[in-house]
Amino acid sequence: MSNPFALYIPLAFVLFFLIWLIATYNALVRIRNHCRESWSGIDTELKRRYDLIPNLVEVVKGYAKHEREVFESVAAARTRAISSTGSPASQAKDENALVGTLRSLFAVVERYPNLKASGNFLKLQEELTNTEDRIQAARRFYNANVRDLNIRVEVFPSNLVANVFSFKKEEFFEIESACQRTAPEVKI
Repeated sequence: MSNPFALYIPLAFVLFFLIWLIATYNALVRIRNHCRESWSGIDTELKRRYDLIPNLVEVVKGYAKHEREVFESVAAARTRAISSTGSPASQAKDENALVGTLRSLFAVVERYPNLKASGNFLKLQEELTNTEDRIQAARRFYNANVRDLNIRVEVFPSNLVANVFSFKKEEFFEIESACQRTAPEVKI
């Protein structure tokens, strides 16, 4: 007479494997969707920044009419950043260029004390600073989700499921230089 439990042991292993496979797959999908959602958060904040920049430029233009080259470079960098739809690395490159041109705009502001005291300028500056803070928070949230996904894609045994179902590592949204890791600032 054969042991009736002998059949249950292999079935238990198969069932355990299927449960693990489904749970791992679902975890990878969940983390990938968190990455997509958090990237959307960055995109929303960048659009907000793009909307603020023309207003800021117009206020500064009223005071510094002969600084045309600075205004043109800010406008060109903004246009490149808006149209950038590639990988996070290529978008970060365009964002870095935009932040650099904003710094040159704020350098112009330093030469105009009346502008620095303007209520419109101060309000726009505050909005831009708040937006930069929100972009940094969204970037941290996105990068944390990317880190979690990349860990799952790389570590054993979840990397087996990731490879079978073609889950790929995501790119971090990084800034090139440490001086750009802070929001643009104007000293009054």
